[in-house]
Amino acid sequence: MKQDPYKTREKYLAWKNKTRNGVPGVSEDNNQLIKHYLEDMEHGLNIATGSRKGGRSYIRLLSLKDRLLFLARQFEDRFALNNFTKVTEEQLHTFFSDMRNGRISKKDGGMYKSVRDFVKDFKSFWHWHMKVQRKQGNILVDICVDLDTTKSKPRWVYLTEEQVRKLCNNAKYDRKVLMMFLFDSGIRSPTELVNVRVSDLHDNCTKLNIREETSKTFGRKINLLLCSELLEEYIREKKLRPSDYLFPISPPVVNRYLKRLATRVLGEAESPAGEKYSNLTMYDFRHSSACYWLPRYKNESALKYRFGWKKTEQIHYYTEFLGMRDTISDDDLLIDTSKTEIERRLEKSENDKKLMQEQIDTMQGQMVIIIELIERVLRRFRSAPA
Repeated sequence: MKQDPYKTREKYLAWKNKTRNGVPGVSEDNNQLIKHYLEDMEHGLNIATGSRKGGRSYIRLLSLKDRLLFLARQFEDRFALNNFTKVTEEQLHTFFSDMRNGRISKKDGGMYKSVRDFVKDFKSFWHWHMKVQRKQGNILVDICVDLDTTKSKPRWVYLTEEQVRKLCNNAKYDRKVLMMFLFDSGIRSPTELVNVRVSDLHDNCTKLNIREETSKTFGRKINLLLCSELLEEYIREKKLRPSDYLFPISPPVVNRYLKRLATRVLGEAESPAGEKYSNLTMYDFRHSSACYWLPRYKNESALKYRFGWKKTEQIHYYTEFLGMRDTISDDDLLIDTSKTEIERRLEKSENDKKLMQEQIDTMQGQMVIIIELIERVLRRFRSAPA
């Protein structure tokens, strides 16, 4: 059974039960629309053309719920729309533009950093609405075509290998192992992380199997090169069985610990990726891991596989970061344990060739010595009296 660290299933079902008679502060029409939409998304009905088929996860349903309720309330307040499917294209563009430039701000006065996510969720809702209406014989105009879905690069904490090891040297033993595992594997945390069992580690903890059912995208088997010995020791120390979870943690507790540790060891300065070290979280290790492994992989497909990415846009972000693309050289290719079988065979052939050449060189040296000895014997024989 897949672990759900944030209890999203329980939270979503509890919200459904609590709001059976409607969500406070939202009109009846908008209540019915949002409930209908979420019900369909839960079961995979009326999915827009081109979108992935099937029911949405509970974490996705929760985020859809939150953003659509926010938009419904905003449209009611700003445009007096008790049914937010009546919003015009002009109103829609004005609203999202105001969110981007700060005219619409958070309760604390801060700017929204994820406007793109609100836009994408409204587009998903609108395309569902268009499909439902089309089944009833009503053809609607897609008012979302020209909406801006560009994404500003988020700020995060960038760590070098040296900084990770510095944190580890000042951390509790359990946290040290966890941090090295996060940095080495680049695993998604907490969702994939908390579902790793001891039985998912193979070959003396040098290989990790991230199972299909626990991954956000797809299952994969990756090599561990930085933390294998630590993991073996950790499993012995904890006397973990194959069926045990490797890291039975509370994500909020761990993130609070990381913030305190980073503040103490690295200070309050801003990291090269824009976020202060004092705001370090488990997910920052995944970003930093991507930067670490990027120049060590020969092609994008191998890196995408390691990190469970289906698209290359994530890689493009990291290749731009700190000019890392310029650091790649012909000598800085795949690490040995990640090479293809063909590359391994070629390398073995080259090694065999070098060994054979060394043997030939040794034999040639021995032949020279033998010839010199023979010549000495012949000279003595010739110079001896008859």
